[in-house]
Order: sequence, then C-alpha cells, then structure tokens
Amino acid sequence: MSGSGTTAGDDPLQTAVWRLRSRGCWTDAAALLAPLTADPAAALERAGLLVERCLFTGEGWADAEDALRTAEAVARDDEERGGAASERGRLAYAATRLSVRDRADEARSALGRAAALLAPSSPGRPLLDFRRGLVAEHLADSPQAARAAYERAHAGATAQGDPLLMSFTWQQKAGLALQEGELAEARHGFGECLRLREDLGYLIGTAPALAGLADCEPEPEATRLRTEAARLFRLLGGVPVWLAAQLATAPDPHTPTEPEPAA
Repeated sequence: MSGSGTTAGDDPLQTAVWRLRSRGCWTDAAALLAPLTADPAAALERAGLLVERCLFTGEGWADAEDALRTAEAVARDDEERGGAASERGRLAYAATRLSVRDRADEARSALGRAAALLAPSSPGRPLLDFRRGLVAEHLADSPQAARAAYERAHAGATAQGDPLLMSFTWQQKAGLALQEGELAEARHGFGECLRLREDLGYLIGTAPALAGLADCEPEPEATRLRTEAARLFRLLGGVPVWLAAQLATAPDPHTPTEPEPAA
C-alpha cells in the first residue's frame, strides 16, 4: 500500500534492515536503528518501518507515534521535516483505512504540509505523490486524481531507480484499471508489480501482487495464483491484514479433501 527504497549500496546495516523489513519483521528492523535516532535520517527510517508495520498488521500504533515524534523532534531542515510530515500522513491514512480511527483530515493536512516543505526535485517527492494518490483513491473516492498522482509517483520512481516504489505504483494503477474493466492493462500492471517484488525479495508484498493478478486471469490460472497468494499469506502469519477478505475463498492446499464418491 506504500513503500520506498531497498538497500543503500553495500551498507551492512541497511542490508540487514531490508532483509528484516521484506519479511515483515518491522520491530526487529526498527530495533537495529534505535541507537542511531539522534540522526534525522535514521530516526525517519525507523519511524517509517513502524508506520509500515501498522499498515500491514493493524498493530503497533503507539510505537509508531513515539517514533514519529522522535523523527519530528530531530528534523533540522525542510527536507527532513517534510519527510516526517509524509510519514505522519501515512500513519493517519493507515488508521483511517483500517477503521482504527477516522484521521482522514489529519492525513490530508500532513501530506499537504509535506508537499509545501519538499522541493519539487526532492528525492521524497515521488513517495509523497504515491501517498497522496492513496488518500485520493481510498479516502476521497477520486480515482482520476489518484491515477494522476500514481503516474507522477511512477515517473519519479523510474527516474530515481526505485524499483520498490515502482512496484507499488504498478499495483495501484493496475487496481484502478481492473475497476474500469481494463483487464489487459490490469494484468500487465500486476505482472510488473510481481516481477519487481520477486526480483527484490520483497516477500510481504508478493501475496498482494499474486492476488491482484488472479483477479485478471481466467480459470484455472486464477485459482492457482490465489492459492499461492493464500499460502504466502498464511506463511507470514496473516500479513497484510487487508488481504484476508480477498483470499477468503482461496483453498488451503494442506486441508485434506473428501474423496470423490464411487461411480
């Protein structure tokens, strides 16, 4: 539903953080950054991990709020303050989308503040565009505004070489295409999303991509994809939580079936 970046070169810390994050171990990843939170970049990254945990699990709201307050407190310039505002907007969006608490106005306000703080050429701008697209699509029910925001985010992610954010923009654009009955476009978008996530090893994002692709395919391919998505979903302990309803009818390959009656 949101994301950015993977690892930073060969930095062992960033590599470890990415490996944990990509498997849904956000708390462990955040713990690696805890000693470094006097540094604005580390504080913001830690807050982002804990906000993402809320979005995928529906839990950990207090920890995310604490981490965000730390990131806001140590921010020194407009770029850092804009990054913190973007994360606050994402947290408010997550709380609203998961029906924890209606914070739609806060989401819009925080993302608007981030837009005012981040320069047009800021590295954080594509991610901000993506998050504004989510708010437009899911909180404002404005698919046209959402599509425009996703297109801006996709162009920015492509220019920056951010394959994870590209996977999210492909996913959201494909979802809009599916709603409009554009199956070929949706199939292409979900396929690109899946390819990028498999290349990155972004395990927690693979099941949503498989489930989206299943909605574009005829049988029996649709059932095969949905079954694989459900297998990954169960393997990760029911994460992301918002995928549960979509996979409710997927068969469990480990559940024994009744034998066919004799002819």
